[in-house]
Amino acid sequence: MTDPRPVIASVRDGRGLDGPGAALIAQGLADGSVSDAQAAAFAMAILTKGAGPAGRVALTRAMRDSGQVLQWDLSGPVVDKHSTGGIGDTVSLVLAPLLAARGVFVPMVSGRGLGHTGGTLDKLESIPGFICDQPQQDFARIVRQVGCAIVSATGDVAPADKRLYGIRDESGTVESIDLITASILSKKLAAGLDALVLDVKAGSGAIMKKPDSAPRLARALVDTANGAGCVTSAMITDMDQPLARSAGNALEVAEAIRVLQGEKGALRDLTLALAAECLRLAGQSADGLESTLDSGAAAQVFGRMVAAQGGPTDLMEQAQAYLLPAPVIMPVYGPAAGRVARIDVTALGHAVVALGGGRVRAGEVIDPRVGLDRMAKLGDDVGPDRPLGFVHAADETAAQVAIAAVQAAYHLGDDGHSGPLIRERITA
Repeated sequence: MTDPRPVIASVRDGRGLDGPGAALIAQGLADGSVSDAQAAAFAMAILTKGAGPAGRVALTRAMRDSGQVLQWDLSGPVVDKHSTGGIGDTVSLVLAPLLAARGVFVPMVSGRGLGHTGGTLDKLESIPGFICDQPQQDFARIVRQVGCAIVSATGDVAPADKRLYGIRDESGTVESIDLITASILSKKLAAGLDALVLDVKAGSGAIMKKPDSAPRLARALVDTANGAGCVTSAMITDMDQPLARSAGNALEVAEAIRVLQGEKGALRDLTLALAAECLRLAGQSADGLESTLDSGAAAQVFGRMVAAQGGPTDLMEQAQAYLLPAPVIMPVYGPAAGRVARIDVTALGHAVVALGGGRVRAGEVIDPRVGLDRMAKLGDDVGPDRPLGFVHAADETAAQVAIAAVQAAYHLGDDGHSGPLIRERITA
């Protein structure tokens, strides 16, 4: 069968999606034999009727297999972590070298930011010389020698997803759980993983904000990944406040380096929890994980990874010399003294984008210097001598706009209680 229309009709009429049908659609997306109109019709049929659990697995596998699937011959397990995106979420920069320091290999294929959440690659590219676009042979060499590498996906990785991703945006089908699941997992599973841990964000800064959306997505991801042959679990984590105290590319890298060098806080706590889960799924002990971080072993691995990917060899010793500050740094004060009761975290992300630290459209150039730091968290007391945070901007006009946006994002009151960092753990 080479005509995609019967496959589309089957999904549209509620008869589901089988393996051959998914393979036909995925291959047609990759080679162009499925038209944009047919792809949009397929996406809309999935959105309205659903693919079902078996159809999700079939579509994920087919999209994974539409391009290159990596194979590894290494001395330890191959694992990765994926986050659905939030503000101040720089876990990957700490977790990958931490796991590598424990003898686990982490070939992390990451993305760039679009919308209110930051992208791991954008953060790393704030380091002078750092190259995310690594040829496959160099990617494999760095993973083998260093234990981890964080790179962009090549055009050979899940090309069906790359095409469908853009069509989903144009056809109004972005929110389909089935399509989100297949999109995330097809790229991750193409990395040839033994195990995967998913960090699904919930709260005001999450991409999916409905109360039941994070558990639904987490369950779909876990069941589909395991069904496709990769041992996977998920944690639903809090995004009702920024994870770290910084938001903005160079600022977040600087904070991640401080965590690698011993700084405490929620970023460290979540990284340790997710790393322990990665080790558990890989059949490794998590005992002594904090000691591995505190010993500086993970920091050494991060420095080696940065150097191997084209960055400076002395970043860990001279971070301030390489992560240059913005021209204008200004405090943000609230309207009165009080306690932080609620934060519109998505609004903080949009403030960073407006400063030039993120993208509205793919391909836009970003300014790595700008962003927010020392952000107040839920329950913090703020006042004339305790600002809500600091704006880092290219000029004073941009700073004033960001100050107003940050002030509007913070709400003071009596109830400043923060919920648990990890809300739920989802397993197969």
